[in-house]
Amino acid sequence: MLEVKEISKSFGKKNALHAVSITAQSGQIFGLLGPNGAGKTTLIRIINTIIRQDSGEVLWNGKPIRLKNLNEIGYLPEERGLYRSMQVMDHLIFLGRMRGLTKYDAAQQSKKWLEEFEIAHWSKNKIENLSKGMSQKVQFIGAMLHDPSLVILDEPLSGFDPLNVQLVIDKIDAFKKEGKTILLSTHNMRSVDQICDRIALIYQSEKLVEDGVWNLRDRFKQDEFTIRFKGNMVALANGLWTGFELIQKEDLDENRFLVRVRKRGENSINELMTSLMNHIQIEAIEEYFPDMQEVFVQLIEEKDAV
Repeated sequence: MLEVKEISKSFGKKNALHAVSITAQSGQIFGLLGPNGAGKTTLIRIINTIIRQDSGEVLWNGKPIRLKNLNEIGYLPEERGLYRSMQVMDHLIFLGRMRGLTKYDAAQQSKKWLEEFEIAHWSKNKIENLSKGMSQKVQFIGAMLHDPSLVILDEPLSGFDPLNVQLVIDKIDAFKKEGKTILLSTHNMRSVDQICDRIALIYQSEKLVEDGVWNLRDRFKQDEFTIRFKGNMVALANGLWTGFELIQKEDLDENRFLVRVRKRGENSINELMTSLMNHIQIEAIEEYFPDMQEVFVQLIEEKDAV
C-alpha cells in the first residue's frame, strides 16, 4: 500500500503542492488526474525520492520510502530518455542492473518482454534507429524488468498508436491482477474510465477529490438515459411528450438512432419505456453516467465557482 500524507512542496515562491494526501492499495489502479501544472509530476518525483518534500511523508507498506525501496518501484517518467547510441538489449540489461538484477536475469527478462511486445528482432538495433512507438515500448519494458510491486506510470500511453495503447492497457490490467499497486498519471480520460478503480484530482496544487471512479460517475449523474431505437425522431418526440427532454441525438443507420434524454419531474424509467413502446421499437435503454472527462470538468468548474 502506498500512502502519501500531507505532502507540501514549493519552488521559490511557487506552491507546487499543498497538503496533498492519497492512498493507493495493492491490486488497484489509482489514477492521478489534473491539468498541466497542477502538481502531479512533482508528487510522482517525491514518491520516487527524486526530489524531497518540504513537509509530509510518503509511506510504502507502512514505512517511509527510502532509497533501498527503489528496487520495488517501476517508474515510467513523462519525459522519455534513452541512450540513443546503445543497442536495445544492452540498454535493457543496463536498466535492469540499475534495479538490482544480475546481468543474466536482466537479459532473460529482456528477451521475454521483447518477445511479448513483438520487437525481439530489434534487440541488436541502436535506440536511435527505432521509431517513437518502439522507443516507447523499450522504455516501458525497462521500467518493468525487475518485476516491481509499485508501478508508477506518468502518461504511459503517450506516443502509442491505438493497437499499442491497448497492449499497454492490457499489461497494466495484468499488473493489477498480480496484486501490484499502480499509480497512473494521464490526460487520457478514456483510459481512466476503462481501467482505473480510484482517482485523485489535483488542481492548483491541492487535492480536490479522491474517490472510486464509479462513485464519482454516480455522484454527477443527472437522471439521464440513453435509448437506441428503430423508428423516427417525430415518433420519439411523441413518446417523450413532456416527461423527458431530448439532450443528444446520433444517427446510427437508416431509421436507427441513439439518443440521450433527461427526466423531468417525478417520471420514472418504467413510465418512459411504457410511453415509448407505443411509438418506437426500443433496442436498448440504460441510465446514463457521465464519463470521467465530464466529471473532471464539473469538479473544476465547482472549484472555480467558489
